[in-house]
Amino acid sequence: MKHMKALIGIMLVIVLAVIGVGCNKQQGGLDKIKLAEVTHSVFYAPQYVAIEKGFFKDEGIEIELLGAQGADKTMAALLSGEVQIGLMGPEASIYVYNQGSKDYSVCFAQLTKRDGSFIVGREPNENFTLKDLAGKEILGGRKGGVPEMTLEYAIKNSGLTIGTDTANGEVNVRTDIQFAVMAGSFTGGEGDYVTLFEPLATSLEKEQQGYIMTSVGEETGEIPYTAYSALSSYMEKNADVIERFTKAIYEGQQFVQTHSAEEIAQIIAPHFTELSLEDLTTVVARYQAIDAWCDNPILKEESLSKLMDVMELAGELDQRAPYDKIVTTKYAESVMK
Repeated sequence: MKHMKALIGIMLVIVLAVIGVGCNKQQGGLDKIKLAEVTHSVFYAPQYVAIEKGFFKDEGIEIELLGAQGADKTMAALLSGEVQIGLMGPEASIYVYNQGSKDYSVCFAQLTKRDGSFIVGREPNENFTLKDLAGKEILGGRKGGVPEMTLEYAIKNSGLTIGTDTANGEVNVRTDIQFAVMAGSFTGGEGDYVTLFEPLATSLEKEQQGYIMTSVGEETGEIPYTAYSALSSYMEKNADVIERFTKAIYEGQQFVQTHSAEEIAQIIAPHFTELSLEDLTTVVARYQAIDAWCDNPILKEESLSKLMDVMELAGELDQRAPYDKIVTTKYAESVMK
């Protein structure tokens, strides 16, 4: 979390010079929105459906996707004005608010409702349980990020102890490897296990370099894992854009609730050309099976409270942030009418 706080601190200075960044009008009257996503994953299928089905264009919006590789970098892009909207864990907004920034990030639409990562091991194990992590080393992601914190939450709830004394059964959750290179580090020999999002987990399995053990989301239950955020100053000046953006996301959420994995895979295939349609369908079905996607964009107060419980358990939350400052539901409620 220290790294993230330092990075956000720098960007809070930069953002003072970027107040009022708006969206650019393109030919044909579309508002161009730069959207930073925390990672590029099938986990965000409703978003790609909304793009490919034309739901954003129907709302007069053109999306330019930027891959940020981590919530800290996504928030930095948002604070600097490089993007207008960021898709990341709400924990990033909590960190920024707790630093006392007047122009802080507000979550306005939740996309996923549980952890979307999978624990990947070196050998197949159909009988895997979290107890198998005892005495092992797992690459868990950046300290203070939701993927790492929910992993710790699951491990602790299974009765295991997190620490470096693997000889006595502790689980060594490593946080020293950057999010973007975790898969490469694992295949290079680091760790006994790693947590990966799709399609990376399936890609490793296809190459027989790793095997999916379990879904972290199934182990931890529902949590507001990823949501769309924008700076409060931007939302004040562009409320109509935020509402139209939310409507397109809501339509994408509704679509994935009522269509098959194969239908969804066919639509989002242009975003995942590295996978065959068969493999992409398998990945989509895997996320459907764990009920990963919200059916509407409202981020509820009890959900944010559970996230802060997880953050406190991980020792990453100095003080709880007020729900009405971190979240607004007015756009979600409006489009659902």
